Amino acid sequence: MSEPRHSTRALAVLLLVVFVNLVGFGVVIPLLPFYAKALSAAPWQVTTMFAAYSLGQFFGEPFWGRMSDRIGRRPVLIVTILANAVAYAALAFAPDIWTAMAIRLVGGFGSGNISTIQGYMADVTPPEKRAGRMGLLGAAFGAGFVIGPSLGGLLAHPNAGQLGFQIPLFVAAGMAATAAAGVVLFVTESRGPSAPGLPQQGRMEALAQAAEHPVLSRVLLVTLVSTGAFAGMESIFGLWANVRFDWGPRQVGLCFAVIGVIASLGQGVLTGRLARRFGEGPVLTTGLSIIALSLFATPFAPHPGLAIVAVGCTAFGQSLVFPCVAALISRASPHDRQGQMLGLNMAAGSLARIGGPLTAGPLFGLAAGGPYWLGAALMIPAIAFAVTIVHRTKNAA
Repeated sequence: MSEPRHSTRALAVLLLVVFVNLVGFGVVIPLLPFYAKALSAAPWQVTTMFAAYSLGQFFGEPFWGRMSDRIGRRPVLIVTILANAVAYAALAFAPDIWTAMAIRLVGGFGSGNISTIQGYMADVTPPEKRAGRMGLLGAAFGAGFVIGPSLGGLLAHPNAGQLGFQIPLFVAAGMAATAAAGVVLFVTESRGPSAPGLPQQGRMEALAQAAEHPVLSRVLLVTLVSTGAFAGMESIFGLWANVRFDWGPRQVGLCFAVIGVIASLGQGVLTGRLARRFGEGPVLTTGLSIIALSLFATPFAPHPGLAIVAVGCTAFGQSLVFPCVAALISRASPHDRQGQMLGLNMAAGSLARIGGPLTAGPLFGLAAGGPYWLGAALMIPAIAFAVTIVHRTKNAA
């Protein structure tokens, strides 16, 4: 049965929304260390400003996911995207680093709408196609992150101090505002609001429910572990490559562009097909295994080309994991709790993106390969959880 035309159009707009938002996000991310220096920030304040955004997302994703279950996906998308636009514009006028941290914290809370988009896709997509659609979401995510940093580098003028970063911040704000307009004009609501008397689960209640569920509990743990390992690798890769191969920002940036291309192609082209053929559980297990092997091998790479291959394999493994996790959650969650459960998953990812880099830094001081080997070791219990998920989903079928 063919899908309604309006649903297909809305999905295309949502993918464009994710792409535009991630271009804006990518425009800002590479500039933040230099922007912070323009505000006379110490190194620990720079990393804290990065963590503040993830901390805001940690609280924002479950909140907005729950709200989207209650009042509908469309109003939540409009509010969160506009909040993102305001945060970018406000950051351009931050008078000091503490204000910038506060803006990043609020911006992270306001940007927690990925679970809402995932919920919309789950609402209008048959179960057998969800992994593929989640893969398209990841592809839009990766494509935006490839283009954004390059655009930010072209627009920034570090020699002009804080003023030199206002143009890219305004561009990011404009992109977010454009994405919000796209939702207003082209996206119809995928679900009605909850009945007035229907009680809404609190965050702790939802977490307790997920912890008791044989599939959801393990999927959330997989997200926590795999995202933490990947975030630790990302945060330390530039320092490691500088020590190992004397790479500078240009080489590291090109390498991350390659990562974005691989992740985008993996999620947009391969993951959905593999999941339809073999099932989400086996593909998830395979992705985690690839991450484990590539993380372990990266510190031994004798040549820059092999290092790029190893990091690319890690990105490919993660591109298999992300959409399968989202699809498994949407299958295992009650229809009126999908947004909330997907929000918990994004919150777990945000928590991991805080803990991963904070752990990787001290380990790198002890041994350059330490963050990679720890990440590989953490994949072992994650793979065990994924194997259990395979058995649970087979038994439930």
